[in-house]
Amino acid sequence: MDLGFRGEHRLHAAAEFSSVFSARRVLRGVHFDLHYGPSKVQSGAPVASARLGLVIAKKLARRAVQRNLLKRLAREVFRHARHELPHYDLVLRLSKPSGHSLDGQARQAWRSDVEQLLMRLPR
Repeated sequence: MDLGFRGEHRLHAAAEFSSVFSARRVLRGVHFDLHYGPSKVQSGAPVASARLGLVIAKKLARRAVQRNLLKRLAREVFRHARHELPHYDLVLRLSKPSGHSLDGQARQAWRSDVEQLLMRLPR
């Protein structure tokens, strides 16, 4: 089982993000919103797995350390769950201010929110 997060597992272009947002399908969690849409064909070949894009606004997580931590946690949860997920293009967006705490309790809350959102995706 490959747990990498290579280029084919992430959204790159603004058009890819826009297509997910235009699908107007969203699951709301405590801290994050998970937007999802059908995977687009990538360079002539069908997409082999779910792909992830992250939107962590500076307005909601002021410190770069915190934004990077949120992205790392989200990528890690996605890497471990990717093989069980349907083939959607996903955009995980921070929806509420994350506070100033970086302690273990906050990390666990963020991680469990992302895990729950991914498991709630329609199959």
